[in-house]
Amino acid sequence: MKMSKMGVRPEKIAPKDAEAINHKLLVQGGFIHQEMAGVYTFLPLGLRVLNKIENIVRKHMDEIGSELLMPALSPKEYWKTTGRLETIDVLFKASAANEVSLAKSDAEYVLCPTHEDVVTPLVKIYNPSYKDLPVAVYQIQTKYRNEPRAKSGLLRCREFRMKDLYSFHANEADWKKFYEESKKVYMSIYKEIGIGKDTVIALASGGDFTNEFSHEFQTRCESGEDIVYLNKTTGVAYNKEVKPEGADTNSDFEIFNASEVGNIFPLGVKFTKAFGYEYTDKDGSKKPIIMSSYGIGTSRLMGVLVEKFHDDKGIIWPLSVAPFLVHIVDLQQPEETKKIYEKLKDAGIDALWDDREMSPGEKFADADLIGCPVRVLVSARSLQNGGVEVKRRNETENKIISVDKLMEYIKNV
Repeated sequence: MKMSKMGVRPEKIAPKDAEAINHKLLVQGGFIHQEMAGVYTFLPLGLRVLNKIENIVRKHMDEIGSELLMPALSPKEYWKTTGRLETIDVLFKASAANEVSLAKSDAEYVLCPTHEDVVTPLVKIYNPSYKDLPVAVYQIQTKYRNEPRAKSGLLRCREFRMKDLYSFHANEADWKKFYEESKKVYMSIYKEIGIGKDTVIALASGGDFTNEFSHEFQTRCESGEDIVYLNKTTGVAYNKEVKPEGADTNSDFEIFNASEVGNIFPLGVKFTKAFGYEYTDKDGSKKPIIMSSYGIGTSRLMGVLVEKFHDDKGIIWPLSVAPFLVHIVDLQQPEETKKIYEKLKDAGIDALWDDREMSPGEKFADADLIGCPVRVLVSARSLQNGGVEVKRRNETENKIISVDKLMEYIKNV
């Protein structure tokens, strides 16, 4: 991609209302644009990162579930059935805009913040027998929550992207087996994204979903909004809301700031019972179905990565989700740069070509702000010295290498 053709450009000044690092850097870097509080447009660079995150999530979710896509707009009757129409305070409700529509029906709907109330009656239709169980389905979709304090960039939004998986089981043993397997799959996702070694599974409140403990996936982050208490002896971690009495003074606990990057909830029969979803066993009897839900906020995860991986110059993207692997800075050497760009393109290497007519200082600053893993500088000086100047974003040293050796250098990053 040529930067002159992106249609947008990095900003020079952070938004006045930006408090969080991810909000500042993602807007300044030209990744997102704020339309209103908690609602963002994903610009070309941002969409590339989001797509890479979601493709990693999708690859691992396919190991345990089948992908579908449910509507964001749902009938309010579903939410009445579960008793959540008036109990969820962040629920967005929508009405028809004209009297004709209202005359035909109530014409009131819910913009889904989550999909337990939609997926349960759906799965009930297609999976009535013990032969159909267990079943697990997931989607990656836009959600809506009327957050009263929509701030912190992508960490707390009113419209956001989320992967949500739902599993249905005939008995507790089968449910527990799947629930534990999901933890392993989640950790595989975080490992590939680049935060696996800094992510722990913490016990947490079940919130609106369950009276049992839920489990959060918390990533160590200095600016994290959560506090995790990790028992150094047992390895069990706790969210601050459910921490053991006296963790604050117990030397067995390591206490650190973290950001939530996923959660899983044991739902029991709360939703299946509400919709009368039972399965027919071998003997013809009806039995209850146990259910769980599993979420990853994919757009939120993008924000967490920025909070965790940055310096005073900009973002430092992990290799697996960077918008481009290579950022080529062209200092008035278009012909030679084009050859390098085409060579990388033919090799299947994502490259961003800064072909704009700007000063070297501005181009270097934008490269650091955007945060691609490798910067390749093509200038008259570098060419005279034998090739191009390369530098990794997370390092301070640069060096000159020949164009012939560039491909090998990039592949070893």
